[in-house]
Amino acid sequence: MMVPLSFKTIADRLRQMELPETDLVIGIGTGGVVPAGLVAFQLNAELRVMTLNFRDENNHPQHENPVLLSIPADWQLEGKKILLVDDVSVSGKTLQAALQQLKGYNVKTLTMKGQADYVLFPEIKDCVKWPWKA
Repeated sequence: MMVPLSFKTIADRLRQMELPETDLVIGIGTGGVVPAGLVAFQLNAELRVMTLNFRDENNHPQHENPVLLSIPADWQLEGKKILLVDDVSVSGKTLQAALQQLKGYNVKTLTMKGQADYVLFPEIKDCVKWPWKA
């Protein structure tokens, strides 16, 4: 079963959530880019994208572990409160790979569903039909 979620539902939940003080939102590309944009807008924070690849478009793992494809060369992370955002975290492998890249910095994690420090829809266990995926 697919649970449909609208932008309005996601925005409403974001407004209700107590999110940490954040200077920089880092979205994990590709699935976390739109959620990170919504979160950065809500928190009035800077947005950057780190691209990792683990699963294909049908949600099947393509690699044994997530592969880092790109990371901004110019980001200044020192002293910033960072919120790392992805759409879903089931195994946690992608978040862990991203956290490895941010080792030593002040980082919290947020996902729309699954496992993280902050989970927008912890009650949803089924697959989600995201409004940004046609």
